Amino acid sequence: MGKFKLSALMLAMFAASSVLAAVESDAQSTVKKPQLEEDLEVIEVRGFSRSLIQSLNQKRFTDMVSEQLSADDLGALPDVSMADALTRLPGISAVRTGGQAAEINIRGMSGGFVFSTLNGREQVSTSGSRSIEFDQYPSELISSAAVYKSPKASLIEGGVAGTVELQTASPLDNDQQHKFVVNARGMYNDRASEVNDATEFGDRISFSYQGKYLDDTLGVALGYARLFQPSVATQFIGLAYNDNKDVDGVANDTNGPELKPENEYISEGFELQHLGGEETRNGYMAAIEWAPVDNFKLKGDVFLSRFDTESFARGLRVKLGGPTATYTNAQLEGNSVVGASVNRTSKGYTRVEIVNDDNQDFDEVDSYGVNADWQVTERLNVNVDVSLSRAKSNFRNGLLWALVAEDASAEEPVLDKNVSINYQLNGLNLPDVGFNQAAAFSDIDRVMVSKYGIYPYQNEDEVSAYRLDFKYELNNSWFSSVEFGARYSDREYSNNRSVFEYGNDGDFSVSEPPLRLTNDMVNVVDWEGDFSYFPSYLAIDLDKALNAWFPEGAPEPVKTWGNADGVVDSQGYTTNYSWTMLQSGSVYEEVLSAYAMLNINTEIGTMPVLGNIGIRRVDTDQSATILENVNGDLSLGAQNITDSIGIINKNYLPNVLGTTYTDYLPSLNLNFQLTDNTQLRFAAAKVMSRPPINRLAGDASAQADKTSGKINGSSTNNPFLKPFYADQYDISYEHYFDESDGALVIAGFYKNIDSFIDTIAIEGFDFKGNGFNVPDYIENPVSGEQVATTNGTYTTAVNNANGGYIRGIELAYTQVFSFLPAPFDGLGFNGSYSYTESEVESITSLGGETVTQGLPGLSKNVLNGTLFYSLDNFETRLNVRYRSDFVSEQVAINEQVVNFDAETVVDFQTSYQFTDSFGMLLQVNNLTDEPTQSYFGNENITGTTQYFGRQVYLGFTYSH
Repeated sequence: MGKFKLSALMLAMFAASSVLAAVESDAQSTVKKPQLEEDLEVIEVRGFSRSLIQSLNQKRFTDMVSEQLSADDLGALPDVSMADALTRLPGISAVRTGGQAAEINIRGMSGGFVFSTLNGREQVSTSGSRSIEFDQYPSELISSAAVYKSPKASLIEGGVAGTVELQTASPLDNDQQHKFVVNARGMYNDRASEVNDATEFGDRISFSYQGKYLDDTLGVALGYARLFQPSVATQFIGLAYNDNKDVDGVANDTNGPELKPENEYISEGFELQHLGGEETRNGYMAAIEWAPVDNFKLKGDVFLSRFDTESFARGLRVKLGGPTATYTNAQLEGNSVVGASVNRTSKGYTRVEIVNDDNQDFDEVDSYGVNADWQVTERLNVNVDVSLSRAKSNFRNGLLWALVAEDASAEEPVLDKNVSINYQLNGLNLPDVGFNQAAAFSDIDRVMVSKYGIYPYQNEDEVSAYRLDFKYELNNSWFSSVEFGARYSDREYSNNRSVFEYGNDGDFSVSEPPLRLTNDMVNVVDWEGDFSYFPSYLAIDLDKALNAWFPEGAPEPVKTWGNADGVVDSQGYTTNYSWTMLQSGSVYEEVLSAYAMLNINTEIGTMPVLGNIGIRRVDTDQSATILENVNGDLSLGAQNITDSIGIINKNYLPNVLGTTYTDYLPSLNLNFQLTDNTQLRFAAAKVMSRPPINRLAGDASAQADKTSGKINGSSTNNPFLKPFYADQYDISYEHYFDESDGALVIAGFYKNIDSFIDTIAIEGFDFKGNGFNVPDYIENPVSGEQVATTNGTYTTAVNNANGGYIRGIELAYTQVFSFLPAPFDGLGFNGSYSYTESEVESITSLGGETVTQGLPGLSKNVLNGTLFYSLDNFETRLNVRYRSDFVSEQVAINEQVVNFDAETVVDFQTSYQFTDSFGMLLQVNNLTDEPTQSYFGNENITGTTQYFGRQVYLGFTYSH
């Protein structure tokens, strides 16, 4: 267990509480408490204006720095998911994947720093990390949402960036005895017609019911939301610069590779692709509340989400061939090649692959909870909560490669090795490309299927939690109540990898020969619009091709050793597939936390002061399964480990490694009521975010060289990783306009983060001292002598010591111009601006030269504005969201963190309410067809250019 140490931050907090006590030492023992909610004048407004005012009132009366979304707000803007809804709040932006918002960034920090709860309960994710995918949560089934930017002791730990709290319905709180709502909308994507076989139309359907029975002691809520939508994109993707070659003949070029400074950096290649497919999400919500007496309420609730995606990626993948290719007329950006004429050599592998990939992703999210709230006495409240959150993801990425043959009808077809490729990158614009084989890409007599591979990821994540909270009202002049409680959670995450491969992606295999295509298997695809100058290619029907290639059915992927070292009998495998075994495993995490918190409700002079001060203690026990390579040494515990098809490997020791640690997290929130309509907030806290759950997975290995005896090891993950920690401070000035028709908010924040996860090489690593079973001696296979082992290099993920600050300001302005003469009194504006900066930097060499890049998720400037107007039963609004350039993971490429260009997304909606119950609406998302564009550290080194199209919705709403 860790020892409790008072930091400067904690001392400042307790000093603040002492000052408050001193100020009140001469005051009377009982102080009249502010009753601001009762004094607030309520103005009756409708539609979007009403939802904004409700959100402002919720923000105004919380005891933390927060942003709020009301239920009417979520219903008024028919967002596809909670990801879209949350991005309209100050300081929050989204990363678009396939044109859809999924991960959110808060105050310049990526989704891994965001903690999320549903009905106050921790949520696991289908992403394989801790960052939940908010597109799993239909906005129709969420009654309210909040983003807590400052924590308090009673809040579950985990959000350095912030905590997102989603709430489903509590039927006993509903104003109406019975309420039934139906939404139905058709959907159209205007770029789907450019993608062969893509779906153009979709739909959104939802209904919900809330009812109260037995003299309002029993409440029932039911909800269902279905989304079916096309998923389309047209894209160019530049691949990383992972090699080098002297292409200009100039010796000792500046900034060249360390070992060969005369060389230039060259790209692996690029892709030209059409993406299409269908996304189907079914969401279910149910809740039942029972309040048999006034002081007791029992509630059970369920939330389920099923999100299935079936998609394809078709087009051309260009492999430039690395140093084996010849480069002429090379164009350079610094020392990186951004254009050239590239030709294949006799020993090279330059080629163009016609790709027809098939991806399937089946995601499940389940959340169950039971809560009992008991007001034991007038002063004592007890709350008990039991919950289960479970997520499953089954991602199957089937890849089909086709290559150009000299003659596809030949008995033994030969790869056409006469390959010449011309390309010139144009920064954020599409490149110029040319191919000497262009005519062959759509010729059935030239194109043959050469390889099929499938590489599934299967993740399961589950957390069960038990929570007990107490609240006791005090008769005190400055503390209104004390809260304390405890929470225990038990989490298990598992990842399973598997593989099936047949053929060769770089040539035609003799033992696994290519497939001759027939006319019924293919369509010729032409590019349209901005991409129309790209060469046509063959779209291949995957099912028909596989049925012809594997008449008895394509084998299923397996988790196997293949022909890895240590295998007793490879059963005919000629490839090492040990990664499927080493990357499969489980992570275990047990957390016990307890907190104590005092709620402040006092006055300084005549100024009301509200807030809380408290501390949270967190004990964490984390571990992961691991297979350690002990070279078959039985004295070190080597065992025969059998894979899923019976292949035995004798080299490994199964083990479980991990660590325990204790944290103390103090927090302070103060709200000074300067006037009836103005308040100043101050907050300070120590916060933490645990590492992504998949980064704790044990894939470490250590092996002694049989000649030198030096032990080297590696682990892309690390079960010993500790959380990210930060000290943070918030200040917020909030002025609410008379008659509650708007507000002006100015906020500032500062976060000092201790460390980040980094991958480093540790020289002279003490393997034995860190729990690795390594030998003291090893036998030299040539001389037969015993060689003493020595510690070498261990490459692993660690918590580095290079943290840094993140700081920024946020401005928010909301105004309903109800004071204007009719018909302009229905006009309103809601907008925000955030400026965020950080000293945290990382380096990247994906574009060749090593350059610095910022903190992932951080846009220095984020703007969000909504102009809205209502007149009688008519309402319309225009929303504009802008974020400046930022760093994130490149679309469609695994683990390539690149720079994204600034983007502006525009949405429009208009609606008309025919009766109190029936209305229609028209909505257009991504009105300007804004693309996603990225680059490798320099705008002239193109990463991704991806267009998604506009999404048009037309439908109706019925409520009764």
